[in-house]
Amino acid sequence: MRKKEAGEGKRTLKVTPIKNGIVIDHIDAGKGMIVLNILGLPDIEHGSVVSAVMNVPSKHVGRKDIIKIEDKMLDRQELNIISLIAPDATINVIKDTELVKKYRVHLPSRVKGIVRCGNPNCITNQKEPVEPSFKVVSRDPVVLRCDYCERKLTDIAKYIIH
Repeated sequence: MRKKEAGEGKRTLKVTPIKNGIVIDHIDAGKGMIVLNILGLPDIEHGSVVSAVMNVPSKHVGRKDIIKIEDKMLDRQELNIISLIAPDATINVIKDTELVKKYRVHLPSRVKGIVRCGNPNCITNQKEPVEPSFKVVSRDPVVLRCDYCERKLTDIAKYIIH
């Protein structure tokens, strides 16, 4: 009986390159699904191919998640949301299978209209026409402070306005 070589008999699945779209890299391990959820992906109506690789080894951070989205570009609001969930994420823009631009997300100093306050008594959660507004008071971990009631938010994903 022949001895099996290392890896023999195992199937390897590869994530294929995308032709046009984005790759969100350096997402903290375990937060990739949150990013997908907040971005409303995968979007069956749009039909984009979405690939998510979770908990992969990284030289820089130990473990990370990666998301590839075919035929998608991110707007400023989506970038701000990603920066709140994964402040160290990088965005790779792909055109004709080539990397044409790479940049890190930027955590803004203020956040307006994309996160709701966790305080049910805050004026922004009443029937008043007041847009939620927060100051970023910490980057690692991300902590926001409401401009109106001064409540601090740490579990940002829970309060994202969809």
